[in-house]
Amino acid sequence: MQDDPHPLLDIAEVARRSGLAASALRFYEKKGLITPAGRNGLRRTYRPEVLERLGLITCARSAGLSVAEIGRFLAARPSDGDLRERMAARAEDLDEQIGRLTRLRDSLRHAAGCTHEPIVDCPDFKRAIGAVATAGATRVGEP
Repeated sequence: MQDDPHPLLDIAEVARRSGLAASALRFYEKKGLITPAGRNGLRRTYRPEVLERLGLITCARSAGLSVAEIGRFLAARPSDGDLRERMAARAEDLDEQIGRLTRLRDSLRHAAGCTHEPIVDCPDFKRAIGAVATAGATRVGEP
């Protein structure tokens, strides 16, 4: 008999490899985002591909998507136009956020090497920070 090239992983191993707590795995399971393959005694077991799905979930969470939004996305079909529109709008929001963060990063890099006394009065730094603040102010008060 040949060994399975992709043996099941118990919950502790999935937690270790994914960097998530076992409680998070149980929560994602309860919300229908992941599915266990079965049990080994009292411990849940998962197929190795769950790690890829958890990577997607982790990435989506860090981008600000809710668990409910992730659940809808994971179940989406090409015909789900409403979800596609929401995801496109979210992608636009992320583009704006990336732009603001990029400007902030560039401002901080400038400040790290700036010799102006004090750094916050440097015209180049003020201009860069102003661009970050102005871009963020356009979002204030938006629903």
